[in-house]
Amino acid sequence: MSKSTADIRRAFLDFFAARGHQKVSSSSLVPGNDPTLLFTNAGMNQFKDVFLGSESRSYNKAVSSQRCVRAGGKHNDLENVGYTARHHTFFEMLGNFSFGDYFKADAIQYAWTFLTEELGLPKEKLLVTVYHEDDEAFDLWANTIGVPEEKIIRISTSDNFWSMGDTGPCGPCSEIFYDHGEHIWGGPPGSPEEDGDRFIEIWNLVFMQYNRQSNGDMLPLPKPSIDTGMGLERISAILQDVHSNYEIDIFVNLIEAAANITRASDKNDKSLRVIADHIRSCCFLICDGVLPSNEGRGYVLRRIIRRAVRHGNKLGANGVFFFRLVAALEVQMGEAYPELAANRKLLEKVLKTEEEQFSRTLERGLNILNEALANLSSKVVPGELVFRLYDTYGFPADLTNDIAREKELTIDEVGFEAAMAEQRKRAQQASQFDTDYNEQLKSDLVSEFTGYHSTSGTATVVELFKSGELVRNLNAGDEGIVVLDQTPFYAESGGQAGDVGLLETPAGNFIVKDTVKLNSAIAHKGIAKTTIKLGDVVEAKFDVENRQSTKINHSATHLMHEALKRVLGDHVNQKGSLVTAERLRFDFSHFEAVTADEIQLVEKLVNEQIRANHSLETKLMNLDDAKAAGAMALFGEKYEEDVRVVSMGDFSLELCGGTHVSQTGDIGLFKIVSESGIASGVRRIEAVTAEQALQLTQDYSEQLIEIASLIKSEPNAICGRIQQLIEHNKATEKELDKLKQQLASNAGADLLSQVYEVNGVKVLSANLKGVEPKVLRTMVDDFKNQLGSVVVVLGLGQDNKVSLIAGVTKDLVSKVKAGELVNYIAQQVGGKGGGRPDMAQAGGNQPDNLEAALASVKPWLETKL
Repeated sequence: MSKSTADIRRAFLDFFAARGHQKVSSSSLVPGNDPTLLFTNAGMNQFKDVFLGSESRSYNKAVSSQRCVRAGGKHNDLENVGYTARHHTFFEMLGNFSFGDYFKADAIQYAWTFLTEELGLPKEKLLVTVYHEDDEAFDLWANTIGVPEEKIIRISTSDNFWSMGDTGPCGPCSEIFYDHGEHIWGGPPGSPEEDGDRFIEIWNLVFMQYNRQSNGDMLPLPKPSIDTGMGLERISAILQDVHSNYEIDIFVNLIEAAANITRASDKNDKSLRVIADHIRSCCFLICDGVLPSNEGRGYVLRRIIRRAVRHGNKLGANGVFFFRLVAALEVQMGEAYPELAANRKLLEKVLKTEEEQFSRTLERGLNILNEALANLSSKVVPGELVFRLYDTYGFPADLTNDIAREKELTIDEVGFEAAMAEQRKRAQQASQFDTDYNEQLKSDLVSEFTGYHSTSGTATVVELFKSGELVRNLNAGDEGIVVLDQTPFYAESGGQAGDVGLLETPAGNFIVKDTVKLNSAIAHKGIAKTTIKLGDVVEAKFDVENRQSTKINHSATHLMHEALKRVLGDHVNQKGSLVTAERLRFDFSHFEAVTADEIQLVEKLVNEQIRANHSLETKLMNLDDAKAAGAMALFGEKYEEDVRVVSMGDFSLELCGGTHVSQTGDIGLFKIVSESGIASGVRRIEAVTAEQALQLTQDYSEQLIEIASLIKSEPNAICGRIQQLIEHNKATEKELDKLKQQLASNAGADLLSQVYEVNGVKVLSANLKGVEPKVLRTMVDDFKNQLGSVVVVLGLGQDNKVSLIAGVTKDLVSKVKAGELVNYIAQQVGGKGGGRPDMAQAGGNQPDNLEAALASVKPWLETKL
C-alpha cells in the first residue's frame, strides 16, 4: 500500500483527469484580488468567484493540488507546528470540484473509489460523517456505497456544515475518517474522545446546495456544486504506515538534511520538525513574490524565518544555515514545482540575508528574555516584556511564546495586545495619509472602455459624485467625479496613470484631471466648468499628447522588465510600477544594488529593441495558453480566464491591459536616471524616454564639457585627467601629513622640558598649538614610551573646539584612571569624555578655559597619588 507523496499527488490528479476534470495548476499563495484572505488556505480559493457565479470557466469540473499556507490572520497554525503530528504552516490540498455538473452521488462515489481501489485502503478502516439533517448523503453512503450504518455518524455541529460567509453559498459536509486501530487512543467523531489520534479525517466533501439569505432563509442553488479537500500529507502518512505527518518521505528527508546541517544528534527533536516545515512555507511564499518586511504578508514570512532560525540556534547550528535547505527541498518537491529550481538563487539569497540580519539581534534578545524569565515571580510572562522584545528587537510574540512554553510558562496576551493597540493608535495619529478614494466610493455600474483605438467618443453620464456622495448634478466650479457608460479615457491600472482631458457638453466642459476605477466603473475626476447632470450626453476627449507620452513609457517598462530578467536573472519580478507622461518608475525583486555595468547592459538591450522597431501585437488568449507561451504575469494579480497579451517581437511577452505604442521605434530613446533600494530585497529604477531621454543626454554632455574645461582637458580624455588630479592630491596630502607629524615631533621634543613630578610620579600636562587633533594619540604613546612611567594630559584649542587626551602607563592605572582624569578636565571646558583606564579622550567647546583646566591637573593628581 506504501506510495510516495509524489506518487499520491500524481495518482489523484490523473484519476480525476481521466473522469473529465480539467487539471488546474496550483494558484499563487497570494490570493488574487481577495482582501479577505492573507494567504491561499484551501483548494477552493481560486474558484471562489466561479462558485459565487461572478466568473465562468471553459470547464465545469476541475482537479488540483493546491499549495496552502496557514500562518497568519484567522487561519494560523504557526504556534502548533513542531508540537503536534499534523499541523503545518505549508501543506498541499488535493481537491476535485464541480461547478453545477455532478453532485453528491458522483462526489461520494469518486472519493470512495479513489481511496479503496486506486489507493487500496481497506474499507473496514474507513468511517464517514454526514450532517445530521442530510438524509440523502446518509442513504448514498449506506445503500449505494455499502458502508455499514454504524460507521455512518450524523454530526449536528457546524463542523459538518460549510458556508462561505454569513450569506451566500453553503451546504452540508461529509467527511471520511481513517481508523488507525485500537492501539491508538481516541474515539470516533462526535464522541467525547474525538480529539484523540485514532480516527483521522482524510477527506472532506462539501455539498454546496443552498444560498443563505440575510434573514437566514436557505434557498436552493440553481446549480448545486461540489468542493472537496484531502490533505496530501495526511493521506501520505496513512499510505506510508506512519502516524505522524513528519514521518512521511518528504519530511524524513528534509529532517535528515536539517540534522546534517545543524549537526543535531536527535532526529526526533521537535526543532528539526519546525525547520523542515518552515523551509517549505518560506520557499513557496518567496516563489510567489512575498519578501520579508515589517508588515502584512512579508511580516508573516519574516516571523516564520526567524522562528526557524531560533530553533536552529537551539540545536547549536554553527553560523547561518537555513538557506542551505533550499537544495534539499528542491530534491523533494522540484519535480512537481519547477519554480523551486527556477528561483533557487533568489530563495537562498533571501533566506541567507534575512538570517544574517536576525542573527545580529537574536543573541541580545534571548539574553534579555532569559534574564527576565529567570527573575519571574509567576508563571506568566508580562505582556509589556513580550511587546518590548517585539518592538525593539524584532522578536515576534509567537517566538517568545515558544520559549515560554518550553519553560512551562504562558504569556500575558491581554497585556501584549493592549501594548500593540496603543502602538497602532500612535501610528494612526502620526499618519498623514488620506483614505483612498476607492475605500470611500463604490459603484455597481460597468463602463465600457473604448480607448484602445479611439481618442474620443460620445457617451452618457450615468453617475455623479461630489464630496464622496452620489448627486444628480455638478454645478460650475464643483470638484467631483463623472461616470460614463463608455469612455476612451484609460483608468489608472497596472501602474499606468489615468488619462486627462475634457468632457464636452453643449453648455461647457468638465476638465478631467485624472481617471480611476470604481470597481468596474471608470471614474473621471476633475472640475466642472458648467452644470453637468445625470443623463447628459458628452463628447469625451482625452489629451492625445499626454496619452502618447504615457504609452511610450509603458512600452519601455515592458522592455526594461524583460531586460532586467536577462541581465540579473529570472528572480526579477515586478513589485510595483508607475508610468506617467513624464517618466517611468519600476520596483523589482533583487537583493543587491544593480552595478553600473549592469545598468549599461539593460539600457543597451532596451535600445536595441527600440531600434529594431518591432510592431506591438495584442491578442486575447486563454490564461493557461498565455502562460504556456511564456507571457509574464504579475504575482498576486487576478486574471480572467481570457487575458490580453502584449508582445514586442520575440523579446517581450506580457499580460497587460494598458495602452502601448504601435512600434517600439516610437519610444525613440531609453535612459535610466537612477537606481536605489526601497526595501529589503526590492530595488527601484527610474527612467525616461523620447524627448526627456534626449534632454537628459544633452544635459550630461553639457556638464561633461564644463567639467573638461574646469580641469583643462578634452572631454574624451577627462577620466585620465581626473585620475592624475586624484593621484596628485593624494601625494600632496601625504606630504602634508609628514610635515604635520614632523611639527608634532618637534613640539613633543620641546614639551619634554615641561615634565614635572607629583609625589614621585612623572606628569606632563600641556596646551598644544599648531598640531592636528588626529596626532594627539600618537604623541601620548610616544611620551609614554620615552618616559616609562608617566601621566600625560594634552589639550588643543582651536576654532571654538577643544580636543583633550589623557594617557596613563599601566603601572599607574590602579591609582589614576585616564577616563576619570579626562572627564574632570572636560567638564571645565564645556564637554565630557571617557575611555579605557590607560587612554581616554574628550571634547569641549570653551577653548578660553583650557589653560586653567590643564592647571587643575596637578592638584587633582595630588589627591590620587
